Amino acid sequence: MSTTTAREADDGCAPAAAPRPVLLDAAATTRCRRRVHLEHVPVEDLPGGPPPSGDDADPGVAMRRADAAAHRADLAARWAELLGPHWTSVPPASGSRARAEATEALLSGPAPVPDFVGGAELPAAEGRRGNVEVLVRAEPGDPASGWWPLVVVRHRVTDPGGGALTSPLGRPHPAAAAPDDTRRIRTVTRDVLRLAHLHRMLRAADLAPPESPGAPVWGGVVGLDADVVVWIDLAAPSGSGGRSALETYDGRHADRLAVAEAARRRAPALAEPSRITECRRCPWWPTCEAELRAVDDVSLVVRGDAALRLRGRGVTTVRELAALDPAVGLPGPPPDDPEVGDGALEGAELREAVALARAWRRDVPLVRRVRRPTVARGDVEVDVDMESLGEDGAYLWGALLSGADIGVEPGYRGFVTWDPLPTRDEGRSFGEFWTWLTDVRARCAERGLVLRAYCYNEQAENRWLRASAERFAGMAGVPPAAEIEEFIASDAWIDLFPVVSDAFLCPHGKGLKRVAPSAGFAWHDPEAGGENSMRWYRDAVALDGGEPDAAQRERLLVYNADDVRATWTLRTWLTSDRVLEVPFVDDL
Repeated sequence: MSTTTAREADDGCAPAAAPRPVLLDAAATTRCRRRVHLEHVPVEDLPGGPPPSGDDADPGVAMRRADAAAHRADLAARWAELLGPHWTSVPPASGSRARAEATEALLSGPAPVPDFVGGAELPAAEGRRGNVEVLVRAEPGDPASGWWPLVVVRHRVTDPGGGALTSPLGRPHPAAAAPDDTRRIRTVTRDVLRLAHLHRMLRAADLAPPESPGAPVWGGVVGLDADVVVWIDLAAPSGSGGRSALETYDGRHADRLAVAEAARRRAPALAEPSRITECRRCPWWPTCEAELRAVDDVSLVVRGDAALRLRGRGVTTVRELAALDPAVGLPGPPPDDPEVGDGALEGAELREAVALARAWRRDVPLVRRVRRPTVARGDVEVDVDMESLGEDGAYLWGALLSGADIGVEPGYRGFVTWDPLPTRDEGRSFGEFWTWLTDVRARCAERGLVLRAYCYNEQAENRWLRASAERFAGMAGVPPAAEIEEFIASDAWIDLFPVVSDAFLCPHGKGLKRVAPSAGFAWHDPEAGGENSMRWYRDAVALDGGEPDAAQRERLLVYNADDVRATWTLRTWLTSDRVLEVPFVDDL
């Protein structure tokens, strides 16, 4: 959070101090423009004040930041060992200004500077501020050659495949990089734009390598696996538009800087609120929500490009959208603004947008898109839910067995490891889960019974099914990757999320905790949720020190059991006559 006061108090005797210059970090280039505006509005102009900051604002974010800091510290220690005299770190200092001064003192001091410098804070300039995990000398041993930025992140930056340019961790330099036959780059926009941001800061401080037309501009990144450095040419054309990362960054930074500067000087806002996907986790959402509700903004029910197109045709409120006749279509001619586009909502798209608006106004949580939803059912059924901790692994696989008697006790069972992640014991718990599921499948096949296994939004489950088979290959019960792929592709594995998406319009969201209450389900724990479960897990395994909390372990098992019972409740409701009590789209 970077909300600052734009002017100092005026006591009537002295002129107000000039506003401090706007300095943006790299994250601003991937943030919503309205958030950037709010972060730079003078704090006294915010009706409700700024949102909470620090650990109380979002415990999940605080935990991820702490984990990322520990990951960076671990890599720094490894490089210190691997690189020996070729490595140094900027001495610790309190505050970004002091750290920048310490960095400058090290780089410009009389002592020779090693080729790799950790923990550098770059001098703020040209509307930018930021730090870099490692400065890599462009030409080893040449003090005049400048520096390339290398960042450390706590998410994966490659996928299986080929084509990534990587160097060994012990040789973190682009000159040591070669095409990797086992890895392809997992493009993470915020990482690439941060590297571009840091290169521009190095250039402004006269610390970047000399420019040369057509020469690569390198940036490096080390991800969660911390086994190689991935090198990216920031000047190379990329993407469908053929723009380089530096060109994309320059455009975004200039835009966000204009937004922030207008907010700081109380000029007309260059970014108005509109609901988008990012709003779900944004600390400023209560502020924007209040503004949107006050004007009944159309983005409350249709988001992104659809909201832009509606505004371009004069439909700006939920009330106006709800009053439309889909058979007549949108009012007015198409807009001339190229930013809005001329693709008007029509047909089924407009019909459903109008129905969403009418449901919103009546506080109806679901609207049927089809006369009767359908879900494939089996003679034997298993509901599955997995609990994970960020990128560290999946510590719990929960399964609820129901249906015909196959000689296995029905009901819920949790396959869990309470060894703190990451741990090899995760492979043991996953192997036990897969062994149990394989036995259930075999018993069904022997009896000629149809098995169906269900989850809600398979992306997470599929990810950890595949990752577990890869990471724990050879451990007891862990199947080969091909067996996992066969299961995922089979008719036995059913994701209920697309079933809900196809069957319903959901004015308030399609998450399980939004939809299952309409089927009559309620969680035991009023605080049940993914972010909270990560905090419970840390306490359950004493990840932050102290003694493991047995009560939090039980809480997690109850939470997981509730999740699989929620999918059971949802799908049985979907195939019952009670689902017909949900209003049909044409009825609205």
